[in-house]
Amino acid sequence: MTSQTISKGKDKKVSFLKGVKTEMKKVSWPNKKTLLNHTMVVIVVCALMALFVGLLDTGFRTLIKLIVG
Repeated sequence: MTSQTISKGKDKKVSFLKGVKTEMKKVSWPNKKTLLNHTMVVIVVCALMALFVGLLDTGFRTLIKLIVG
């Protein structure tokens, strides 16, 4: 492998990282209040879905017990 090939690979990596840095500056980061609100929504939705799936599981288990024996 020549030093020119190694140099090209290094240039691509540096260029990529510079592009990443530029794009990260464009990101609109949420403030603390928004972040906490969205986190709470995710936690509540997950809890409700867990409850729903648990109720379905219990219902199906009871139904199968009635059918089987």
